[in-house]
Amino acid sequence: MGTGRWTTGRSVGAFGKDRRGNVAMLWGLMGAAMLGLLGLAVDFTRAQMIHAQLQNAADGAALAAARGQGLTLDQRTHAARAFYDAEAGSYAASSNFGLQQLPDGTYQVQASAPMAMSLAALVSNHDWTIGVTSQAVQSGVNLEVSLVLDTTGSMAGQKIIDMRNAATNLVNTVVRAQQTPFYSKLALVPFSVGVDVGSYASSVRGNITSGTSITNATWRNGAAKNVTAAVRSGTTITITSAAHGFANGDTVYITGVGGITQLNNKRWVVSGVTLNTYNVTGVSGSTTFTSGGSATKCLTSACEVVVTSNSHGLANGDYAYITGVNGMTQINNAANTAWLVANPTVNTFVLSGTNGPTFSNYTSGGTAYCTRYGCQYLRFTSQTGGTRVFGVTTCASERTGGNAFNDAAPSATYLGMNYSVGSDNPCPTGNTIVPLTTNTTALNAQINALQAANSTAGHIGTAWGWYMLSPNFSYLWPAASQPAAYNAPSTLKIMVLMTDGAYNTSYCNGVISQLSGSGSGSTSNHINCNSANGDSPTQALALCSAMKAQGVIIYTVGFDLQGDQNAISLLTNCATDPSHFYNAATGTDLQSAFQSIANQITQLRISH
Repeated sequence: MGTGRWTTGRSVGAFGKDRRGNVAMLWGLMGAAMLGLLGLAVDFTRAQMIHAQLQNAADGAALAAARGQGLTLDQRTHAARAFYDAEAGSYAASSNFGLQQLPDGTYQVQASAPMAMSLAALVSNHDWTIGVTSQAVQSGVNLEVSLVLDTTGSMAGQKIIDMRNAATNLVNTVVRAQQTPFYSKLALVPFSVGVDVGSYASSVRGNITSGTSITNATWRNGAAKNVTAAVRSGTTITITSAAHGFANGDTVYITGVGGITQLNNKRWVVSGVTLNTYNVTGVSGSTTFTSGGSATKCLTSACEVVVTSNSHGLANGDYAYITGVNGMTQINNAANTAWLVANPTVNTFVLSGTNGPTFSNYTSGGTAYCTRYGCQYLRFTSQTGGTRVFGVTTCASERTGGNAFNDAAPSATYLGMNYSVGSDNPCPTGNTIVPLTTNTTALNAQINALQAANSTAGHIGTAWGWYMLSPNFSYLWPAASQPAAYNAPSTLKIMVLMTDGAYNTSYCNGVISQLSGSGSGSTSNHINCNSANGDSPTQALALCSAMKAQGVIIYTVGFDLQGDQNAISLLTNCATDPSHFYNAATGTDLQSAFQSIANQITQLRISH
């Protein structure tokens, strides 16, 4: 083998002296270098062109991956690679291609392809690798949707079954399993005579003034004193009772006297007191004393019951509602009754008009409640003039005052309370609100549990459809259920409202008002005042207008309206525009309407 040295017929020394070929050799060496440099320039230009082509292909592939909702990563990779191959041309087959979803939801494409050298191979005989990276954020918006559902009595039977099915399908379409990079949440607002806010009631309509425990109830002031003699002088009787302890002006109640029976079971004012005798006057008849009897001093001049209940908070002229007393059960209030309060002290009050001596002795227990607005019970005069006492519920009614038609926080102005009783239009306990959530299981369970009953306070349902989307109400809910600010980027707020009839129920002081229409329960259970905000349709339209002014999109659905033009007009005007109103005559129509709305909402999410 050779040694690796170039050899010729000339000696090295001769070669060194002969300079005739040096120029050619130098030019040859320089030419090769120049060709290599030229090749590098050419290949660099080629590389730039290929890089641009591959970058365009990768950009498009990333956008293709980010399109669509509910796709798996494999499905997105397939779509992205198809786009890349179409744009990369002859380099597609030799390209390495990968797609990954980053933690923030961005889709990242990484691709590379080899580029063979041309003249640059004179400098380096290794192929170049052209690599590109591209990222795309999935298109769309965050969705906050409130679903407001009429659960009034007219929805009973097949209609509520149809509604449950339609609502469940809407939930399953709108709320996506994939919650990144954009979320989709839905809140549920069932309504009838009001909206049951459940455990949020105290925060929404204020705390209730609860009752106070009763520790005693009596009409007696001390023990009974024995009567040992009674002497008549006209209409005045002088009674002998050793060390009786009575004073002039005291009222006593006498029982069990023989002979002068006119004294018995009556109260008498004491006069002419000595240590062992006293007089009572105004006794009719002429009989004489024959035996025994007793006299008991009363706590009040009318021998009324005095209740002990520490820090009761009742004022003179208030009415107290009493329950749970043992022994003296006569002071427990029957339906629609309450006791007029007189002469209250910090810890006691008189039940005005009671006849204490006819009552049993108190043994234990009991609770005394105030009956003003804000108390556990409310006493009021009905539309027909009767007295009613209703208990407070966990339903909310309308708000009054300056914040009646806006979404100011309850901490600024509480929502109205709801007082109802019995089976005549009670609060629909159990048809409870669900704040914004991604939990379709919980939403569908609540939808399937909805029951139909009572009248239609549609304005209250409308209001709560807004409140569920309002950032001003966010502090009420768990963190994951708190709505975004109105100006939050890439966020849509949408209300979907469904009803089957006219809004007929409004409130005054927490009770259905006398302004309420037919179908709102017995007028004997309506309060004798009008709602301060007007009737239910008037309030609903004011709320819809205010809601739309805040950018909330409103879809309305009338179900089996049977041509009710007032209801059709209300729902058309409440909606964002007439195209957002659906008039569904049948259960099939309702299903189609809800599916159409769900599809539109999904499209809004993709296209914005």
